[in-house]
Amino acid sequence: MGHWDQAKGSSVKRLNPLKISGREVLPLVEGGKGVAVSNGQSSGAWAAAGGVGTFSAVNADSYDDAGNILPQIYKGKTRRERHEELVAFGIQGGITQARIAHEMAGGAGRVHMNVLWEMGGAERVLLGVLEGARGLIHGITCGAGMPYRLGELAERFRVSYYPIVSSARAFNALWKRSYRKTADWLGGVVYEDPWLAGGHNGLSNSENPREPQSPYPRVAALRKSMREAGSPEVPIFMAGGVWYLREWADWIDNPDLGPIAFQFGTRPLLTRESPIPESWKQRLLRLAKGDVLLHRFSPTGFYSSAVRNAFLDDLEARSARQVPYASEPDETHNAALAVGARGRQVFVPESALDMIKDWMAEGHTEVLRTPDSTLIYVTPAKAREILADQINCMGCLSACAFSNWSQGDEGNTGRRADPRSFCIQKTLQNIAHGGDIENELMFAGHNAYRFATDPFFANGRVPSVGELVARIETGD
Repeated sequence: MGHWDQAKGSSVKRLNPLKISGREVLPLVEGGKGVAVSNGQSSGAWAAAGGVGTFSAVNADSYDDAGNILPQIYKGKTRRERHEELVAFGIQGGITQARIAHEMAGGAGRVHMNVLWEMGGAERVLLGVLEGARGLIHGITCGAGMPYRLGELAERFRVSYYPIVSSARAFNALWKRSYRKTADWLGGVVYEDPWLAGGHNGLSNSENPREPQSPYPRVAALRKSMREAGSPEVPIFMAGGVWYLREWADWIDNPDLGPIAFQFGTRPLLTRESPIPESWKQRLLRLAKGDVLLHRFSPTGFYSSAVRNAFLDDLEARSARQVPYASEPDETHNAALAVGARGRQVFVPESALDMIKDWMAEGHTEVLRTPDSTLIYVTPAKAREILADQINCMGCLSACAFSNWSQGDEGNTGRRADPRSFCIQKTLQNIAHGGDIENELMFAGHNAYRFATDPFFANGRVPSVGELVARIETGD
């Protein structure tokens, strides 16, 4: 195993194996990234290097007989029909990636599957993949919501489960309601730092997105809570902000924290086995500190972290061109305004009229209503795009703010579709399969700027997963 000096070089830390999903492995975990970004190739290579590889079963890719990616083309005429197609795509893709990961691992390491609890048909996809890939998957990680039934599903297939939480409070809720009944299959808990991790983040309403908290006391509180609840002493995976292990030396063999594994989500993006397009990889090498934005535009309603680009700039500008309105005049909404093709009258603050005039002069002549009694102004082309995406919804989430889809019996959330958001399935499929990286959502952790200064990636070097894991073991 690797070893490295602590921060002041006073002693040596050694990275000892941990028992994860039934086997002693390196406590180094590939973070699962959805929509074809963590796949069988990347996770199988990570497992082959002796760690825990994680492929994503969120809209995973399938292939034809020649090895070409099969595009997920939806033929259903209704959202419900397209949702059924999406679930079928998800199951087949997940089974495909599990088989690839298993073959590449060659019996080494562990292979985990990652699923978002709030994705459309999450339970059905989990069941379908676990049934179709029996014996190939050793653990399930699951977050983006409160996956109360995760333990039951894992127990049924005799695999370990790893809920993703961002606080001790979230774990306590899961434990008391469900996980205490399936404690034997609890393989570990993933602590995903809500201020540092890429993708969707578990910030609560009581936490300030602009005031990050140190992960150490939060993880110590999580371990304390687990012990008080009677949970087995399973590993906690530290996820979000992990780059050089030497910076985390005081977490190793720390009795307050118990067994700790380290999860890497962003760093493995820049490897030869990573399936993301070359343009995405090259963009990562040019990031500067602050280029990753924590925002709340996602149709899930969660905060998420992504690279600032034209896509996010457009979302910010769209929300900035927003005014409150009312159907009847009152003290606040005191100016009449005609909106839409029929010129229907609404009332807005008189102080907003000059702004609206300026926006329309800039070409933002189309008005769209939000579920919060506001109007946004966009170009005709953007309005057509938004409306088309809402109509073409395939139910990729259990509930979507953008399209107002819900997988419940009603088929909708009961709220107006929100044009301030976007179709997340469309943009993530696009960027994963060669789309314009400046005009699609590009998830990344907040440490992604370190690619530019990490000597291991100097001169545009793109290492193999095995080389990266070996480097991580050294502390660097």
